[in-house]
Amino acid sequence: MSYTGVLLVDKPRGPSSHQVAAWVGEMLKSSVGHSGTLDPMVSGVLVVMLGKAVRLAPLLLLHEKEYVACLRLHADVPREQVEEAVKQFTGRVYQRPPRRSAVKRALRIRVIHRIELLDMQDRLVLIRVRCEAGPYIRSLCVHIGRVLGCGSQMIELRRTCSGGFSVEDTYTLHEIRDAVELGDRDTI
Repeated sequence: MSYTGVLLVDKPRGPSSHQVAAWVGEMLKSSVGHSGTLDPMVSGVLVVMLGKAVRLAPLLLLHEKEYVACLRLHADVPREQVEEAVKQFTGRVYQRPPRRSAVKRALRIRVIHRIELLDMQDRLVLIRVRCEAGPYIRSLCVHIGRVLGCGSQMIELRRTCSGGFSVEDTYTLHEIRDAVELGDRDTI
C-alpha cells in the first residue's frame, strides 16, 4: 500500500536529505520528494512529500525556515558586542554559496527576518535565525565573525521550523520504521 501526503521527519546528522527521503520512501513503498535540502551534518525538520503530494514541492520550497546555530568565535568578545553584530544581519544579506555547495557560486540576496542571540558561553554563541528559503547559515556565521573582527565558524546547525511545520511535529526514522512494522497507519 502506497502513501500520499506530507510526512515531517526529524533528519539526523549524517545522511543527506535525499538519503533520508529515499529511506522513508522505501519504508512506506511510496514515491517521495523533499522541500529544502539540509547538509549531511545538519539535523532537523525535513518535509517529505509522498506519492502525489510530491507536486507540492515548488510551493513548499518557498517557505520560511528557522534555524538554531552554534558558532565558535576565534577570540574572546563581550556579549554586548556580539549582540550588536548579530543584529546587523537582519534584512537583506548578500551571500556567495560555499565552494563545496552543489549550486553555482553566484552572489545571491536572501532576507533574514529575525536573528537573535539565545545564549553565549565563553567563545560559543547560540543564535536563532528566521529567514526566507535559501541562505547559507554557515556563511552567516563566518560573516558574524568578520564583523566582530575575530573570525568564527559554525559548529552545529539544526532546522527547527520549515514553513508552519515545527520540529515538535516531526517523527524520527525509528518511529516511522516502528509504525510501519506494527502496521500503525494512524501514527504516521
